[in-house]
Amino acid sequence: MSLEDRDALRLLRDAFAPQDPGPPETNELVHRFYTHWFALDVSVRDLFPPEMDAQRAAFAHALHWVYGELVEQRAAEPVAFLAQLGRDHRKFGVLPSHYDSLRRALYATLRTHLGEAWTDAVEEAANQSLNLITGVMSGAADADEGPAWWDGTVIEHMRVSRDLAVVRLQLDRPMDYYPGQYVNAHVPQCPRRWRYLSPTIPADPGGGIEFHVRQVPGGLVSTAVVNETRPGDRWRLSSPHGGLRVDRDGGDVLMVAGSTGLAPLRALIMDLSRYAVNPRVHLFFGARYRCELYDLPTLWQVAQHNPWLSVTPVSEYGRDPSWAADYPDPTPPRGLHVHQRGRLPDLVTKYGGWGDRQILICGGPDMVRATKAALIAKGAPPERIQHDPLSR
Repeated sequence: MSLEDRDALRLLRDAFAPQDPGPPETNELVHRFYTHWFALDVSVRDLFPPEMDAQRAAFAHALHWVYGELVEQRAAEPVAFLAQLGRDHRKFGVLPSHYDSLRRALYATLRTHLGEAWTDAVEEAANQSLNLITGVMSGAADADEGPAWWDGTVIEHMRVSRDLAVVRLQLDRPMDYYPGQYVNAHVPQCPRRWRYLSPTIPADPGGGIEFHVRQVPGGLVSTAVVNETRPGDRWRLSSPHGGLRVDRDGGDVLMVAGSTGLAPLRALIMDLSRYAVNPRVHLFFGARYRCELYDLPTLWQVAQHNPWLSVTPVSEYGRDPSWAADYPDPTPPRGLHVHQRGRLPDLVTKYGGWGDRQILICGGPDMVRATKAALIAKGAPPERIQHDPLSR
């Protein structure tokens, strides 16, 4: 029965489940798999960063989801996901031989891990599912005729706040992406480590691209981008992902941006400004301090020329810290909507339920979850709320 045997697939799915107690990265099977894979194919180790906790957690989560979908006999989404994964993994330098060694290492680790539960039915399901996983990924990678990556040169780095930077690059060849999408970025200061970033402008036929980056506590890549990036640095970007969008015929829009979560929404607003007629867009742009609302002057300029755009600046604290004097003042000229003080989820829902709007939320995972929950509690339909994957 192979991929139709739900009991066998369920056993394989549960092998990748988060272990209790402990975070997902404590999954014993996944830890042993990578150890076995690196021993089986020494060339693979060079594809990964020195620290493996996040990689192991992501792998366990992905395989648990794929097998869960197969248990429910839903193949379309896993196949699409695996195909995109295969295309995207070209940026790491993955070769066809790596998929073969991955399959062999995962099969051997599963068989050892399941022990006496490894029946003929489970073996058949494992063979068929691993053939599907590695086959779809390698096949999609081979079939993709687009670039495996885009290289570019940093042409400007601006420190706009203590832990915020605006970085502009000139790509060697233009990248075609939709406003609202994100890419995976590799910077020279952090070999073999990648970080998702959202372009802040629509695709530029001339190859220009811009990112807004906030330093994350403990984040090696974001710290390097904010503190160490200099003009002349060479970056590498992956193919774009994500589906945030505004339907110009789908009614008015609510956007909620926390800090550099503004980036994809800014790109969408810039794209909308190309049209004479748009739905009304109300943007709540929030940060801890007023001085961290770094892009308000630009948003003010856009709103001045586009009456469909309204902007509400929000900060959690009423007074800026002393270090704010060391950075550019983001206060826009008079005319922007009145500054509000408080938490984004509370202030957004104070204005109403927004149930008739297209809703896009971008920012840190906690803010996105809290804002989404508050809007749903106020009556906003969940299916009208968009945000990027919280675990990207």
